[in-house]
Amino acid sequence: MYAQSKLSELIRFARVNAGSTVIDVYPGDGDWTRLFSDVVGSKGRVFSFVPTEIADLKNDQVGNMRTLAKEPGRQNIQAVSADLVAMPEVTQPADVLWLHLFYHDLHTALIQKKGATAADFNRAVYKVLKPGGSYVIVDHAAAAGAGTSDAQSLHRIEPVSVRQEVDAAGFVLDAESTLLANSDDLHWIKVFDPSIKGKTDRFAYRFVKP
Repeated sequence: MYAQSKLSELIRFARVNAGSTVIDVYPGDGDWTRLFSDVVGSKGRVFSFVPTEIADLKNDQVGNMRTLAKEPGRQNIQAVSADLVAMPEVTQPADVLWLHLFYHDLHTALIQKKGATAADFNRAVYKVLKPGGSYVIVDHAAAAGAGTSDAQSLHRIEPVSVRQEVDAAGFVLDAESTLLANSDDLHWIKVFDPSIKGKTDRFAYRFVKP
């Protein structure tokens, strides 16, 4: 996770507020789900959404999120799982959809083996967000001109490709942040390499559903 100051800034950037309904896609260990639960409070709701495409990557991800939802004071969390494109069927209209270091995976064989594409997922996001809702994407930046070609090998994606794909689904870019930028990242190293892990050049976009 990031320093507290960056966490706070990212939550503000995402426009997660008391009473918000948030969908946390691919929650991992649940760190963001916990943070959002604290922010939205008793009048808000957090859907911790585990895509079936990656549910087996770690031990019992859905079960872990259900356990998290049973912690004291976490009644606002609901753990759900379905194929990526079926997300609107297991969640509810949301104010914010949060996608942290996962968008590039939409261009990998692991995700696409069940038929999901970035275009399909973006349409699903558009369907589930309320008018004026925020679609927030944070991801590892690829080199200029790389497009989506490094998604499988390096787990990176060129920011301009993300913008083009999300724009095509009907969203409007509302804001971008350089909070997580790192000019020392050479962009050709795999994000898990010890020399750059946790320090990759990252971009953050906030799109809005008109």
